Amino acid sequence: MAELIAADKAMDAALALLGAGEVVAIPTETVYGLAGDATNGEAVARIFEAKGRPRFNPLIAHVADMAMAERIGVFDPLSRKLAEKFWPGPLTLVVPLRPGSGIHPLVTAGLDTIALRMPKGFGGTLISRLGRPLAAPSANSSGKISSTSGEAVASDLGARIPLVVDGGSTPVGLESTIVKVEDGRVRLLRPGGVPAGDIEEVAGAPLLRGVTAGIEAPGMLASHYAPGAAMRLNADAVAAGEALLGFGPRRADGWQQARAFLNLSETGDLREAATNLFAHLQALDRSGAELIAVEPIPFDELGEAINDRLARAAAPRDNSHV
Repeated sequence: MAELIAADKAMDAALALLGAGEVVAIPTETVYGLAGDATNGEAVARIFEAKGRPRFNPLIAHVADMAMAERIGVFDPLSRKLAEKFWPGPLTLVVPLRPGSGIHPLVTAGLDTIALRMPKGFGGTLISRLGRPLAAPSANSSGKISSTSGEAVASDLGARIPLVVDGGSTPVGLESTIVKVEDGRVRLLRPGGVPAGDIEEVAGAPLLRGVTAGIEAPGMLASHYAPGAAMRLNADAVAAGEALLGFGPRRADGWQQARAFLNLSETGDLREAATNLFAHLQALDRSGAELIAVEPIPFDELGEAINDRLARAAAPRDNSHV
C-alpha cells in the first residue's frame, strides 16, 4: 500500500524512489500526476502498468526549466513565445522530438513529437533536484476520473504504487491545455487550465480546432475521465434515483428527488467549477446512483475545458482501453 507523505516532508523519499526507477504520485497545479523518470524505460512501463493505460496513448514529459525543454524538443518561435508566457503553468506544448533527447520511446508512443510542460511548486522542484524530465500522466486508473487530492490517489492507485505525495487539493483542478504549432498557427488539441482566449491573445490569431489524424497528445481518447456511473449532459430535469451535478443558482426540474446533489459553483464561477469538477464527480459516483445528470455549463473561458471533460466522461466506454 502506498505511503502518504505530506509534500513538505516527501522530497527525499520521492527522489530516492524515482532514482530507483519507481513511480510516485505528486501534486501539480492541475491534477495529481503519476511520475516516473522519462528517460528510464522500466519506470515509464510502470506508469502504464499502474494506470492500466494503453501503450498507444502518449505521455507528457515535465521539465524544470527551458534549458531542459530545449534538450528534449525543438521549439519554433511561436512555441517558444507561448512557453515564455505560460510556463511554469497549465500549458502543454507539442513540439518535434529532438534527436538524442534521451526520452524513452514509450513516452511518445512512437510519435516524432513530444508533449512538454513545466509545472509549478513541488513538481518543478522535484524535477530540478532529479535533473531529468518526468513523464507524469494524471494519477488515476486509465479512463477514470482524474484525482485532485492525495486521498483520491491513494484510494485509486494505493495498492499499485509506493508513494503518494500529499500536497492538498490542486488549485486548477483540470489537466493542462495542450496545443501544437502548425505552419505558424496554434492548434488546440485539448482544452484545459489555460483558457483558449489567453493563448489566442499571445498568438495573435484564433486557435485552429477540429478533428486531427489520430492521437497526437494525451487526453484525446473519445472516452476518458469517466465515473463508473453513466452520465447525461445538459440536463433540464432529474429523474428519481439519479445524482445531479449542478452549476450556478438555477436548478434542473425535480432536483429535490436526486439521490445526491453537488454544485460545481453556486455563483456560476467557472474557475471554481473547474477546481471542483473531478472531486464532485467522484463523490457523486460513490452515491450509488447509476446515472449522473449534469446541468448545462457555458462554453466561455474554462467552460470549454469543463465541457470537454464532461463529454469524454459521458462518451460510450471502450473497456478494451481501460
